[in-house]
Amino acid sequence: MSFIVNLLLAVFRALFALLLTLWDGLAALVSLAGTALGAYNAPGGFSKNIGAALLSPANQIRGMALLRAFAPNLVLKRQVVAAYENTGTAVVARGADVRNMLARDADFEVVYGPRMRKLTDGENFFLGMQPGWDYTRDTSAMRLAARTTDVAEIVQPRATELANRIVAESGGTIDLPPALTLQVPWDMTERYFGTGGPDAATMQDWTTTLFWYLFGDLGADPELDAKSMADAAAMRAYLDGAVATAKTRPDDRDTILNRCLALQGAETPGMSDLGIRNNLLGLLIGAIPTISKASCLALDELLRRPDALRQAQAAARADDDAKLAACIWEALRFNPHNPVIYRRATRDTVIAPGTLRGRTIPEGTLVFAATLSAMFDRRDIADPHAFRTDRRFEDYIIWGIGMHTCFGAAINSAVIPAILKPLLIQQNLRRADGTAGQVDTGGTPFPQHFTVAFDPA
Repeated sequence: MSFIVNLLLAVFRALFALLLTLWDGLAALVSLAGTALGAYNAPGGFSKNIGAALLSPANQIRGMALLRAFAPNLVLKRQVVAAYENTGTAVVARGADVRNMLARDADFEVVYGPRMRKLTDGENFFLGMQPGWDYTRDTSAMRLAARTTDVAEIVQPRATELANRIVAESGGTIDLPPALTLQVPWDMTERYFGTGGPDAATMQDWTTTLFWYLFGDLGADPELDAKSMADAAAMRAYLDGAVATAKTRPDDRDTILNRCLALQGAETPGMSDLGIRNNLLGLLIGAIPTISKASCLALDELLRRPDALRQAQAAARADDDAKLAACIWEALRFNPHNPVIYRRATRDTVIAPGTLRGRTIPEGTLVFAATLSAMFDRRDIADPHAFRTDRRFEDYIIWGIGMHTCFGAAINSAVIPAILKPLLIQQNLRRADGTAGQVDTGGTPFPQHFTVAFDPA
């Protein structure tokens, strides 16, 4: 009898979840139709306004709800991405399918290798590698140089100190990217990595351009390609010089570069001069723009939600760092720095086998795993449209999952709250007046300006 009752309950829950998913999809369709009508009636007309309207975080969430309801595994023969070789396009929207796909490294490969080799002028970086000896060698060696314990002992204290000072000296108005959210991670690359570049502005520009080239340039923009090749050559020359200088004029700084050279002296595999340079290049590209963008988008979302902002400010003022971090991760769920992760099918394979939504993904298809959608799938996420700080960290897919989880995830998780905390303790934290108080990407995928104000003590 208990088996039958449990079976009936399971069927009921599945049907109820399906009905709610369909309801979400229909509601999203109505909202998106309203967005399209608003774009049509706005100055400049539909074609001028619809792109920006649909790319807003709220409308991306609605678009994902539409996919989950009516096309959870969408497969197209059309090639949307020009930057990486592919034979078609697919979008995976259900939470379980997204997580399953990102765990299947043999079926869905990372594609960044060819562009990473262009940046290094020869060798791949582990972010673009499939499982194998090269990946194991390089990640293991860099884990010895960039230790998990460094986050609490070195990285977070310095980020906290610097962010506090920058905010205290701002006078109550601060343009976040140039003054704070780029500056703190750059300082980390200078003091902790030991490779801050010729100067802060140059390293910030190099890493932002090259991150864009690797992950955001899906259309293969020739102008961005030219700038990326020039920046990569300059960055290689700088890093080659930094490695050579550290060997000929060693110092006693406890940096990743010096640790790499110590590992080289111990004949650790992967720690040749070229290997050190390439691994540092890859780490630098991922460090600065990611932290800056996530910090800006999290605060942007909190400022959009007065109740959530009050929760975050109360946590910051009470030194409740766990609650503060929960507020930030929840804000990034609604406004993520990266709403999708893409892979390429290595062979004909099936997503969601044995289900009605199961689809065959042909070999060579570029597949978008919609992580934003997964974080709103009510089958996995309780009360998905509510801002809640009691979620498990496992509910979030902010830094990826599986083999290619962001190498610096632990650093990101410490530095982003450290950047935002001194702002959140301020009185009357608010956007600056006019357009200055909105995130301005300057035609890039990254915040270039975003000014906030507060009442200085």
